[in-house]
Amino acid sequence: MRQRTAIVIGGGIGGLTAALALDRRGWSVTVLERTAGPAPASASGLRAQTARPARSGAGIGLAPNAQRALDTLGLGDAVRAMTAWQGAGELRLPGGRRLARTDNAAAVRRFGGPVMVAHRAELLALLAGRLPDGALRAGAAAELVDPGEPGPGGRPARVRIAASADRVTGTDGAASADRVTGTDGATATDGATATEEGADAPASAVEELTADLVVGADGIHSAVRRAVFPGHPEPRYAGFTAWRFVVPAPDRPCTAHETWGPGGLWGTVPLPDGRIYAYATAAVPPGGRAADDERAELLRRFGTWHRPVPDLIAAADPATVLRNDVRTAAAPPPAFHRGRVALLGDAVHPMTPNLGQGGCQAIEDAVVLAQLAAPDADLAAALAEFTRQRLPRTMDVVRRAERIGRLTTWRSRPVCALRAVLMAATARLTPDLALRALDGIADWRPEGPTYAAGTRGTRTAAQPKEHE
Repeated sequence: MRQRTAIVIGGGIGGLTAALALDRRGWSVTVLERTAGPAPASASGLRAQTARPARSGAGIGLAPNAQRALDTLGLGDAVRAMTAWQGAGELRLPGGRRLARTDNAAAVRRFGGPVMVAHRAELLALLAGRLPDGALRAGAAAELVDPGEPGPGGRPARVRIAASADRVTGTDGAASADRVTGTDGATATDGATATEEGADAPASAVEELTADLVVGADGIHSAVRRAVFPGHPEPRYAGFTAWRFVVPAPDRPCTAHETWGPGGLWGTVPLPDGRIYAYATAAVPPGGRAADDERAELLRRFGTWHRPVPDLIAAADPATVLRNDVRTAAAPPPAFHRGRVALLGDAVHPMTPNLGQGGCQAIEDAVVLAQLAAPDADLAAALAEFTRQRLPRTMDVVRRAERIGRLTTWRSRPVCALRAVLMAATARLTPDLALRALDGIADWRPEGPTYAAGTRGTRTAAQPKEHE
């Protein structure tokens, strides 16, 4: 039987997970990532490079649902080894008063595993390093030309690459916080059929690829989504902007915490190597930028909050502070597929970060898609089932995250004071208040056994005994 081919557009966490999952299911996969930059030319070089901390980027929370999804790809041990197990977390006010506290022992009891945090660039590198050599092509600005038509005699999907692209297997861990980047000078196209054409560019600069399946994982401004659902509304501004950065380990250990104030919040999360991932949000108009730099903007907004907030801001390199307007899905899409195209992650269900589920849901999408799209499966039926399973679940997470996000934008000090009273009272009456928001989300389990379910006898240092 002919090996089926898949093109994944987008080299973020969802795209790389989908590529790896499809490869494990017997597909020939090509990942097209639009960004480019220097990277090691081999998986061994990649592993050596990822031992060095990335200068910029952000952390990513991996709740038990995402960990179990990665278990099905044989990545559970590696992921848990590179993540930090947060022993405790606090909800606080800007003056330092603690409103609520939880710990990962409670998460293990409630969801069957802890909530862990990794550096996003290191997770990207891990995923990219498990792909076949040559599967990842950087500098590939891909355009969906035809979604194709599944079924006997149906036409394949067609994708055009509008610029010369290089094949890599890896990431530099610093060039981009959210995408895998790299180049090694090769230009072959394993996993897809390529032809050269182009009316507006030299033939050598334009390729056209055909494939049995295209996965649109190209993020919140997805061109693939616009191509398959041109009338669907674009993601809308959620009402707040987010800042993110990573700083070296502080002199004194600090506990993971989230602090809510008028019109915004601050979060501090220790990473496995002692560095700190910090994030903040504020209810501001979209499209803004600081007149000087974003670190200075953070100092203006959060510099008087409790320690270690001002210390962490002062330790940040202004060049590494990321600022992004937060957007969320304006409406449920008609489907998660059309023709031979499947959409996943932010490309189809962008959500606010308030539940820490953006990356987790993309990982779920990828694993479910690959499980349904067996090499001998009816692709049309598999894609219809993908929509049936994923659309209601992910849109529920979108709505739940947005509700929490709206609470963080309240600016009235009397209203915020009332919010604090209610949260503190609820935390006393209902332990693990913060975890309740993940009920029905973090306890999700993929089809098939997972390490977290006790099917494997090993345990990493980062994995608590309650996992077993």
